[in-house]
Amino acid sequence: RRQKEHSEDFRAAMESVMGCGGNIPAERFSVIDKTLGPMWQSLPKNHLGRVEWRMLRYVTHRYFMQTSNLLVRGFEPVRQVNSSSLGTADIMHKHVPSIVDKFFTGADASQGFLLSDAVSLVAALEQLIFDSESKLLGNVYEKLQESQQDSVSHETLFQLLESYVVHWLLDSEDERAIEFALKNQTVLDEVLPHWQQIRSFLKGMIKSMEFERQRRPQPGHARVAMTHRYSFDEAHEAAGSITRSFGSYWDTECRAIKASLVELDKRGTGRVSLAEFYGANEDGEWRFGESEEYLRQLGALDESSFARGKQVIIPNYLQGASNCIVSTPGYLICCRNECEAILTEIEDTVGDAVAQPEMVLKLVGNMSSFEDEAPSLDGGLSDQLHRIAETHGGKVPLHGRLFSQWLHYVFPRECPFPHKAGSATALTPSEFGEEYKVSEHEVASHAAMRNSTGAAAFEVAEEQWMSQWSEEEELHADYSLQLSAPWEGGGRGFAALGAVMVAAALFWLGALRSSGKTRETTLLGTGFDQKVHFV
Repeated sequence: RRQKEHSEDFRAAMESVMGCGGNIPAERFSVIDKTLGPMWQSLPKNHLGRVEWRMLRYVTHRYFMQTSNLLVRGFEPVRQVNSSSLGTADIMHKHVPSIVDKFFTGADASQGFLLSDAVSLVAALEQLIFDSESKLLGNVYEKLQESQQDSVSHETLFQLLESYVVHWLLDSEDERAIEFALKNQTVLDEVLPHWQQIRSFLKGMIKSMEFERQRRPQPGHARVAMTHRYSFDEAHEAAGSITRSFGSYWDTECRAIKASLVELDKRGTGRVSLAEFYGANEDGEWRFGESEEYLRQLGALDESSFARGKQVIIPNYLQGASNCIVSTPGYLICCRNECEAILTEIEDTVGDAVAQPEMVLKLVGNMSSFEDEAPSLDGGLSDQLHRIAETHGGKVPLHGRLFSQWLHYVFPRECPFPHKAGSATALTPSEFGEEYKVSEHEVASHAAMRNSTGAAAFEVAEEQWMSQWSEEEELHADYSLQLSAPWEGGGRGFAALGAVMVAAALFWLGALRSSGKTRETTLLGTGFDQKVHFV
């Protein structure tokens, strides 16, 4: 009874949020439910069939990334979630802090959440994001001296949306600079290199809106539809459509960035040496201009291999905030996370929170819907997946850091390397500060090393490309009902744990005898060097 009351109270609270900006049609809830459903069945749940807050946060983040390439601020995967930092959505914390305090902390949160709760949360966040856009649109109406109470023509609507998008993309407090750019086409083309394509995108969207309005006229709006005049509410709907669809439009640019990086990735490791990265910048690739420190903060820099040197991790760089085209107080619009399709296919097939390693190997080995060749799972990668399973009593948790790390090495150009929570940031260039941009001197210095660095890296043994691997697990939820401890899973798990301890002891014994020199070791026949951690 208590759990039922909790869900009813939660949905009522979310409905109060949705009511701030208007009524959400029932079919919208059905669409959200259908999108979340397959993912939900694979989540670890408690004895009541509910998920805890960290998992609700995780699945909500993935929903927005899958549907809109939209990163909700507060739900960043790199953010550490604990008792002092809940990791709630910033936009919700700002507008409805009392709801956040009531339902995401204390006894209410300990009850857990149902799929219907997740649907309500997503719908509420969509409404808050939609409501936030009306303020900027209202400011644009005022600047162009248009009344929100009057309808506007097709041409004026385009002018309004054009100004809206410029403000939205530039996110600048320097209003005079924006106004100057809007009045000077040459300046606008320089500030926004793809501005002409964006204008075409807006024109196409308005035409689609006109077609839909004529195909499905609203009661009492027939005359308005015929005269091609638009209310403020319709302009607001257009702004919301821009938010939902702009990520798909921007994906063309993201693919171009990836193609440039893949061309530099000669070994297929999903990594580009920092020298080659800055060398491309020196050769005219204007996109690769982040400083070394900013790349490090974004989690896009691999510094684990002395032989290979510093390397830019392709999927982490693509997912970095520097490649997010839109930055608002509530969300970022970023490049598509290609690993989502991979993980979703695994979730759909497994249908559970955990899986036998043999099942995962067979499933992933048959994946062929990617530009790259089918993954090779022989040797180290297969052994490593079994080791993950042994750590967890014989099964692999699908929503943990170790499995995400394994997917990264299977699909190094699609799946980001999962850093430990709190060790990277999602700061945009403006939030990071002036130091986000690399200096010409640093570019020249690194670029001069590209030939020697490339030759040295090419000679490094194949197993050492996984030097960034870490044994530290981080689970998004309590898996105690789905997993058993290694010593509860039979002799194989316990023996494997013992073998790790013996190997670790031998490693450190060797290190003590090496006169202080750093030594690398290949552990348990996996084919790559490892660090041993117990968490």
